[in-house]
Amino acid sequence: MAEYTLVHNEAENKYEYHIDGNIAHITYDNQDGVLHITHTIVPEALAGKGLAKILTIDVMNEVEKQGLKVQPQCSYTVAFMEKNPEFQRLLG
Repeated sequence: MAEYTLVHNEAENKYEYHIDGNIAHITYDNQDGVLHITHTIVPEALAGKGLAKILTIDVMNEVEKQGLKVQPQCSYTVAFMEKNPEFQRLLG
């Protein structure tokens, strides 16, 4: 897996990767320390590289470091949580 730097864009409620002039991101709504994950977006130019999964793993690790919880709402994150039970401890 490639290494990417996770950027927390708090002003826009997004976690982002900036890659080759493109931005892949996860948006959320913070409700009392529970991040309601609303969208996972990977631009077409970055598609097919497993980037959504890598980004989601990085976001889950960051959420855990911050002592927060998640509530998946976008279809990608819902499916990710079902396939990766090691992150289900973060459900809030």
